[in-house]
This record gives sequence, structure tokens and C-alpha cells, in this order.
Amino acid sequence: MKLIALIALFFVFGLIPVHAQESAPSDAQKYFTDTVLINQDGEKMRFYSDLLQNKVVVINSFFATCTGSCLPLNRNLEKLQKALGEHMGKEVYFVSISVDPTVDTPTSLKAYAKKLNAGPGWYFLTGDKENVDFALKKIGQFVDDKNDHLNIFIIGNERTGLWKKAFGLAQNEELMKVVESVLNDKGQ
Repeated sequence: MKLIALIALFFVFGLIPVHAQESAPSDAQKYFTDTVLINQDGEKMRFYSDLLQNKVVVINSFFATCTGSCLPLNRNLEKLQKALGEHMGKEVYFVSISVDPTVDTPTSLKAYAKKLNAGPGWYFLTGDKENVDFALKKIGQFVDDKNDHLNIFIIGNERTGLWKKAFGLAQNEELMKVVESVLNDKGQ
């Protein structure tokens, strides 16, 4: 009985760390959630923990069979990927979420990624329609009709809380300025 009382005193006075408090979800994790999406390699990825947490991200929505703005939009990301050089996949990540998850399978997204010369750190995501729609709603990119998808990039630094939007079809130099401003943000 004395041992139990002694251990209880250690917890009360902080001599033994209470890990449950350290693992409490952040406000960002509570908002974005760990909804499961599937990348172009068929791997399950948790929306917040795997794709956003502690990262600088450029997020867009698209669909692989689009004959309108999707390819030019993603070509801009291809140019940004090249301009970012060694920062890509280490400090900056691209998160491209399909608005047509019933058609865009991991296999078709892998072929689409290859067409764009997508390197490490660029994730093309699909999954169960319910999960994809939920993630798109969380970032303000959900549409009822896939052809109505937005041509907006969401650029965020999850560590500092800085989030910006940019027109995805803007000149590459202008997009790079926005990405650099978010990447270089030091927070408050």
C-alpha cells in the first residue's frame, strides 16, 4: 500500500511524466482529423498526422481525367517542384486531392504523377468517397460536381499556423513568392 501511495505522490508532484497529457490531440489535429486517404502508391495516409503535421504544404484539388484546368494547374506545381529543388519532400510537400475518387484509383494517379514528373513529397490522393469529401470540406475545396473544382492552391505552414491561398494558374514566379513567404514564416 505504501508503494502505491509513493507512486501516486510522484505523479502528483510531476516526478514521473504523465504521457497521456503529451499525446492529447492539437487543435489542428482535432480540426483536420486523421481521415484516411490513399496515395498514388496505394499507401494509406492519415490526413493530419501523415500529410500536414509539422509540414509546409501546397494543397490543391483536381481530377486526372479533367480536360480543362487541372493539367495546367498541376504543371504549375511541377514547375514549383523544380524551383524548390532540395526543399521539396524535405521542407515542402504537395498534397493533390482528387475530387473524383470513384474514378481516380491509386493506379491512375500513379500514371498521372509520372506524367508530371512528380518526385518525393508530392502526394496524389484518393480513397473512399466519404473520406475524400470530408478532407476536401475541411480545406474548403469540396464541390458537388467535379467540373466545378477550384483552381486555388492552399499554402500552409502547420507549425506556425500561417495559411494562404493563391490562384493556381498564376505566373510561377508569383506562386513561388507565396510558397517562400509561408516556408520562411517563423511564427510569433
